[in-house]
Amino acid sequence: MQTSSNHAVKRHLVTAIATAAALSCGTAASATQATPATPGASTPARAPLAPQVKLADGIVEGLQMRGPHKDVRVFRGIPYAAAPTGEFRFREPQPVARWAGVRQARQFGPRCMQPVPASKSDTRAKEMSEDCLYLNVWAPSRAADAKLPVLVYFHGGGFTAGDASSPRYDGANLASRGIVMVTVNYRLGVFGFLAPPEAAQESSHGTAGNYGLLDQVSALRWVRDNIAQFGGDPSNVTIAGESAGSIAVSTHMASPLSRGLFARAIGESGGAFAPNEVWRRDEAQEAAAKFATRVGASSLQQLRSLPAQALLAAATQPNIAPESIAFWPSVDGHFLTELPEQVFTNGAQAQVPLMVGSNSQERPYTALLGETAPTPENWREIIKAKFPAQAEEVLAHYPGNDENEVKHAATALASDMFIGHGTWRWMERHRETGRSPVFYYRYTQPLPPEVDTSSASAKARAAEPRLGARHSAQVAYALGNLNQVRRYAWTAADYDVSRMFSSYVEQFVKTGDPSGQAAAGQGATTESTTARSDGWLPRWPAVVAENRGILMQTIGEKTSSVWDRSAPRHGLVQRLTAGGQPVAAPEEVAVDTPQPPSAR
Repeated sequence: MQTSSNHAVKRHLVTAIATAAALSCGTAASATQATPATPGASTPARAPLAPQVKLADGIVEGLQMRGPHKDVRVFRGIPYAAAPTGEFRFREPQPVARWAGVRQARQFGPRCMQPVPASKSDTRAKEMSEDCLYLNVWAPSRAADAKLPVLVYFHGGGFTAGDASSPRYDGANLASRGIVMVTVNYRLGVFGFLAPPEAAQESSHGTAGNYGLLDQVSALRWVRDNIAQFGGDPSNVTIAGESAGSIAVSTHMASPLSRGLFARAIGESGGAFAPNEVWRRDEAQEAAAKFATRVGASSLQQLRSLPAQALLAAATQPNIAPESIAFWPSVDGHFLTELPEQVFTNGAQAQVPLMVGSNSQERPYTALLGETAPTPENWREIIKAKFPAQAEEVLAHYPGNDENEVKHAATALASDMFIGHGTWRWMERHRETGRSPVFYYRYTQPLPPEVDTSSASAKARAAEPRLGARHSAQVAYALGNLNQVRRYAWTAADYDVSRMFSSYVEQFVKTGDPSGQAAAGQGATTESTTARSDGWLPRWPAVVAENRGILMQTIGEKTSSVWDRSAPRHGLVQRLTAGGQPVAAPEEVAVDTPQPPSAR
C-alpha cells in the first residue's frame, strides 16, 4: 500500500511536468470555466466550396485554408466520443450519437477541464468544458483515395493541462507535405484518471481509471474507421506526443487495447518509466478513496453529481485538503495489464519503429541549486544532502569542478531526474527487446528571446538559465510551426533547424526512417552538419550499441550523429528514482511542467 508521503511525491511530480509545460507555453495563472457550447452543432450546408466529408456518424463540413497552405483543408471540433458528463463521467468513452444533416467543423472544440487554462497565445479553443472529446483533422485538399500516411498527435501538459488546438500542434504544415494530421483532446486530471472502486464494479472489465488514455484509444479507433474519408491510410498511422503525450505514446506501445491501431511511434521528452512510471492499481484506488473523502462523496453517484468546476477545484486547490492527491495513469488490468517497464522487458510491446528523444535542458540547474551560487563547494554539499548514500557516485557522474561545470552538471541531473531518464530508458528497452529500428535524438536548440517581455510569465522565462533547449521547446520546430507561434523572435537559424527537424518527422511518418527511404543502406556518419535551408537532410542512423556507447542524433543548429556514453549515468538515475527517491525537483518547478507522482 502506498504511503501518504509517497502520494505527495507523486503529486509533486505531476505538478512539475504540468508546470514545465506551462512555463514553456506561457499559461495563465487563473482558471475560469466558460459556458459550454456545441461547436459542432448541425446547421444547413454552406457554400459548395466548403469541404465536406461523410463519416460513420454523419457529414462534417470544414474549411479550405488560404495563404501558404491553400491546398489544405481543416476540420475542427469533430466529436469522436459522447460527452463524458453525467452518467458517463468516470466511465470509458461512449459512442457518439449519429447526427442528421451537415455538422459544422469550423471551430475547435472546448479544451478539457484543467486548473491552468492556456493563455490566448497557446490555445484556439474558445472555452473549457467537461464536454471536450473532440479532434481536429488537417488533410491535403485533393487526397481522396490517396492512402496518405497519418500522424495522430497527443498534446502535453502532465495529464492535467493542455489541448489539441494549440498553434504549436497545428497540422497544416505537415498536411501540405502529404500527411493527414490529427490532434486529440482527452480527459485530464481527476476527470481523466480518478479510479473509484465503485466505477470498477460497474465496468464490464472490472476496472477504473485511465479514462484519458481510453479516450485516446477511442480516437485511434475513430481514425481507423474514418481517416480514409480524408485520404488517409488507416494501416499507416504514426502516433506521437510530447511530455505527457509522449508518456501516453509509450503506454500505447504497452497496451493490448492499442495493438494494431498504429504502425510507428514518436516520443518527445517522456516515457512511462521511472521516475514517470504509472501507478499500481492499489495506489490509484487509494488516491480515489482519499479524494472521495475530501469532497464528502460516499458513492460514485455523488461524485458524478458534483458540478465540474467544484470537482476541479477540489482536485487542484491545496487549501481544500491538507494532503495532496495526484491523478496519474495506472495499471488498471484493462488498458494496462502490467507496468510498461515489465512489458518492454518481456518484449511484449508493440513491435513498431520508434523515434524518441529529449531536450538538453529539460530542467534548469536552478531546479537543484535554487538561488545557491553554483560553486563546486555548494554543489558537493547539495548532492550530499539530497543523496547521502550515493553522493560520491552522483558526483562522479555529474562532476562540478568549476562554476561552469556545476551549471552543466546540475542541468544534466535535474533534466535526467525530471524526464530525461524515463525517455532514455524507453529507448533502451525498445532497443534491447524490440524487433524494429529505434532512432534516438538529443535536441539542443535554445529558444530565441521573446518578442514581448513585459508579462510576469515572460519575465520568469527570460530569467531561466539558457544552457540548452528547455522542456517542450522542440514542439514548434518538429512540426514546422514557428510561424504559428508568434511569441518568439525567430531567426533564420531557427527556421533552418525547424526545416530539418520537421523533415525528419515527415520522413519517419512516411517511411519509418527519419532520413527517408533514399537513405536506406547508407552508413552512419558522425560528421557535424550545420542546418541548411536548401533541403539537404543529414543522415540519421538507427540506434546501435557498441563499446563507444549508443549512436544518437543531436538536433540543433549543429546536427550530427554522436556516441552517447551516458548508460552508466542512467543506471545510477534508475536506482535513485525507482527506489523511492523523490525526483530532485525545485520549489520553482511549479512554474514549469507536469511530472507523475513517482514513489517506488
